[in-house]
Amino acid sequence: MNLRWSYTPTARELLRRIDRDLWDATGHNPIAMMGAISQARWEELATDDSYLQQLDCVMADLDRYLGDDTWFSRTHPNEIDNTIAYFSFEYGVSEALPLYAGGLGVLAGDHLKSASDMGVPVVAVGLLYQVGYFRQYLNPDGWQQEEYSENDFHAMPVEQVTCAGDSCPLCISVPIGDSIVHANVWRVNVGRVPLYLLDTNTDANSPADRAITYQLYGGDLEMRIRQEMLLGIGGTQALKFCLDAEPTAYHLNEGHAAFLALERVREAMVEHKLTFDEAFEATRVGNIFTTHTPVIAGHDRFPRALIERYFRQYHPQLGLTLDQFMALGADRGCSDQFCMTVLALRFSAWRNGVSELHGEVSRSTWAHEWPDSALEEVPIESVTNGIHTSSFISDDMATLFDRYLGAEWRTEPGDQGIWRRVSEIPEAELWRAHERRRERLVAVTRRRLRDQLEHRGVGSAALGRAHEALDPEALTIGFGRRFATYKRATLILRDCERLKALLTDRDRPIQFVFAGKAHPDDRPGKELIREIVHFTTDPAVRQRVVFLEDYDLQLARYIVQGVDVWLNTPRRPLEASGTSGMKVTANGGLNCSILDGWWAEAYTPETGWAIGHGEEYTDREHQDEVESEALYTLLEQEIVPLFYDRGADGIPHGWVERMKSAMQAVCPQFNSNRMLGEYTERFYLPAISRSESLAAGDFSAARDLAAWRRRVEASWREVKFLRIADDIEETTLFGDTITVTADVALGGLSPEDVQVELRFGNLDAAGEILEARNAPLAPQGAAPGGQRFAGTITCDGAGRWGYTARVLPRHEHLTNPVDVCCVRWAEA
Repeated sequence: MNLRWSYTPTARELLRRIDRDLWDATGHNPIAMMGAISQARWEELATDDSYLQQLDCVMADLDRYLGDDTWFSRTHPNEIDNTIAYFSFEYGVSEALPLYAGGLGVLAGDHLKSASDMGVPVVAVGLLYQVGYFRQYLNPDGWQQEEYSENDFHAMPVEQVTCAGDSCPLCISVPIGDSIVHANVWRVNVGRVPLYLLDTNTDANSPADRAITYQLYGGDLEMRIRQEMLLGIGGTQALKFCLDAEPTAYHLNEGHAAFLALERVREAMVEHKLTFDEAFEATRVGNIFTTHTPVIAGHDRFPRALIERYFRQYHPQLGLTLDQFMALGADRGCSDQFCMTVLALRFSAWRNGVSELHGEVSRSTWAHEWPDSALEEVPIESVTNGIHTSSFISDDMATLFDRYLGAEWRTEPGDQGIWRRVSEIPEAELWRAHERRRERLVAVTRRRLRDQLEHRGVGSAALGRAHEALDPEALTIGFGRRFATYKRATLILRDCERLKALLTDRDRPIQFVFAGKAHPDDRPGKELIREIVHFTTDPAVRQRVVFLEDYDLQLARYIVQGVDVWLNTPRRPLEASGTSGMKVTANGGLNCSILDGWWAEAYTPETGWAIGHGEEYTDREHQDEVESEALYTLLEQEIVPLFYDRGADGIPHGWVERMKSAMQAVCPQFNSNRMLGEYTERFYLPAISRSESLAAGDFSAARDLAAWRRRVEASWREVKFLRIADDIEETTLFGDTITVTADVALGGLSPEDVQVELRFGNLDAAGEILEARNAPLAPQGAAPGGQRFAGTITCDGAGRWGYTARVLPRHEHLTNPVDVCCVRWAEA
């Protein structure tokens, strides 16, 4: 019942030994498998000394793991009593718990695994879907079909939470529109981390309310808002019953959970007698928001009528009119749509994208939320995603790592010194381990392909050809992801004749394994799948290109562990991060990708291949033409020759050298322990500290901050520059110091309420400041009509220099001055 077995090889092997066929048939679900095991088999195992010894070892290892001190307890011993609540719409911890659709859920699962390994006090919240995401199969024409298998919660590694002091199931009540929706609470143990899941499929609900947790990403906008209310509002309420103390910080994994911010405000108003503004200040400093998509259509927006229907009884509890409530989530200048991302941005003090490039894109996309702020100062940072390495590493590669890196690669995956030992792995051993995984991928592909063809009702000749699909020694390229159009799965098919020449080369062939699902409502995405499937029916290439149905965690592991090259062709900059390529590298594969997402910061010529140079295009047709040409050229001139250039021992030494370079560069940086360490140090701990500061003394600081903000906003229209002067002479030399004075009218504000500063630096050809820096101007006393401020800057570079001045609000409890959205610039 503890999902640590899902990422612990010895525990997985213990379960697999019970019945290998049944283990696979139940989707690696130990609870379902055990329910189907005969009594005779149990009696046989009970007398198997080797099995019992392995069982004792695995149990001892789990007990040791749960009892050990951790990175967090050693590094931050004074913070171990705090809790960070992590909210996500989906979780991909294990295929035994099918509550995920794709990368967002797998990332959430890895977040929890690293939190357990590192001892970060995270508690997670989500929904327990009756059918989860769909199972995929293809009809004879290659068109995606969906089927839904109902989850039997009693045959899954989840436990129903009971009320304290008795065995009655815990059931919470959540107002959703005019209904009171009842939700059972279930618990999943992910190592040390509890994951609480809400389920509305209970007799106490109407059929419509029971359906709220029926399907992940199913239904219309009305179903989506009901699910998001349950997650954000209901999840916040559930934690009150499940935890001994309220969490100190809340992490919103995407905007689906943004309603939790409103519920936190409402609870603070009721419990601590705060106004809305005071509760806003007290709670937002404890909210961390991670946005995952640069695609505008990926941000949930609800029309006014839907907000009115579902929040007409809720917004009066916040002391707000419907118009005021709508304004909380309305894009500036668009009052008829309520955007969950906007709500999360405004009600969180800490915000981030999931790669450096995505951080830049997010700042540009949402800059209008902070008008008059410099683009680089829009308060959205970045924490690049990572993978839970031991969850995706093959047994063959793990054995090599244990032998040459030491066991620390599992517990300290961010230690660069450990990964430098990859150079000590003999080339022959590394290459043979990788070849075994490719052979395994080919075997799995042939078996699954035969099952697919049988399901479609094809003839015996086609079934026979399934056993000949792929060559275990050929260069194997993988493509596995959600089939959204911007990911361009068919870019490689743009010149079919050129591709066929590569596929059918007698001496140096390549082959492809495709997998992935399109959203049920995404017809263009389904067309991409159909196009690939049709291509695979060409007799010239059908043994070289396969599409595998029903991409899930189990199939993903086979593919990322077995391919030689991982192909990624998104339309830059629409790939927020991506993590599949990281999993490939950890298993010895190499990446060939557009410079987007994580690869834009990871790529070097020694670690893989870049398609293009990071260009962005307005003409999509031209972009596809240019980048497909670049891809074919890479394959023909670099990738294929390097793979097939073998030494006398049959080993491609240049290729293996690049495998090692990629592992050494990527593995210590792009892992979820590093990622979670960043979240902890940069966001979680500061959020906890500021939350405690604002709550001290009956929230006196929060009350003061709210009053200060109202005063600043009321007075800001009167703030303006009256005069700016400097002592610049006709020629300014390198190293010269310039003194600047500024007289500023402050209206009803005092000098302590503001910070006046210069932004200065080199000028470009248009006279704009490049890479601007800030220098404070200190109060000097009264000036005619206002207050005087003065300071200096030093010209420490060559070329044209310039400066401007601005006024920002200042308060000791303000997390970031630009969040007040009050900026006054000096006029040119």
